[in-house]
Amino acid sequence: MDVLAEALRVSGARGALGGVLEAGGTWGLWLDSSPGAALHVVSRGTMWLHVPGGKPLEVGEGDAVLLPPGTAHGLAGGPDTVMGPCDREATGRALTDGSALHLGSDPARTEVLILRYEQDPEVSTPVLTSLARPMHVTSRENAQFRKTVEFLTAELAQPQIGTTAAVNSIVDLLLIQFVRVWLARHPERQPGSWLGGMRDPVVRDALERVHARPEHPWTTESLAAATSVSRATLSRHFRSALGQTPGAYVTQWRLDLASVRLRDTDEPVESIADAVGYASPHAFSRAFRRARGMPPGEYRARLRGDRGQTATGGNA
Repeated sequence: MDVLAEALRVSGARGALGGVLEAGGTWGLWLDSSPGAALHVVSRGTMWLHVPGGKPLEVGEGDAVLLPPGTAHGLAGGPDTVMGPCDREATGRALTDGSALHLGSDPARTEVLILRYEQDPEVSTPVLTSLARPMHVTSRENAQFRKTVEFLTAELAQPQIGTTAAVNSIVDLLLIQFVRVWLARHPERQPGSWLGGMRDPVVRDALERVHARPEHPWTTESLAAATSVSRATLSRHFRSALGQTPGAYVTQWRLDLASVRLRDTDEPVESIADAVGYASPHAFSRAFRRARGMPPGEYRARLRGDRGQTATGGNA
């Protein structure tokens, strides 16, 4: 079981091209906070990243920087650039449809690919939020990453049949590569961090078993036995790495799986309860209500009602 791949799949962590920034002369762009993570790849020239409370960071050609969800930040041509108001309509259009956004004066000497990652709001497993601060990867330190950036740049330079699908797949690959770099840079355990938990062999072994068989009647005792450690050892490692007990994590993961199935399938609640490890629909409903604030049936109806209103552009 590839725990990271499964967590990213269930959490719906998907990326897409948000736009292409072309700039020259004196320029700056301020991006307000958003629910998703942001990845900026400099395909030509140099830019400076500005984050409130931090020093400006120079990002060179072939480099990339990943920002945690909700991070307001600025992109600029220099470390001392004052970023004033921009054309919000043009910026919004470029970030929505992937078109080029031109800033400053000609000729454009810098090109930045603005990528965005969203996570399913119905899933609580915090994969992307484990990235607590901006992370800068240079083209020199990771040859595999550099080749992926070159592939993405080439695909955008000559669009053809399937380019949209290709770009989205490459963007997803970049996220995996960023996670690998993050893990390589943080060999020590990161308390309270889901990704940091992957550094703890006891926790990783336990998560592999839970993710592979969420329907199994796991208890702290049975999970400890399966991973060949004591109950006290397993609990201690979980609290240190993830900030929660093994039982709390099992419940969280089961309800994440159930939430996605309630929304995306027509499976009966009884079948979903059994598939995610609950002995009875009543036990499942009680746990689901405690975590989500409403019973499974009402949750499904609300989500589908919200989705229908979004599709029609108004209230029914």
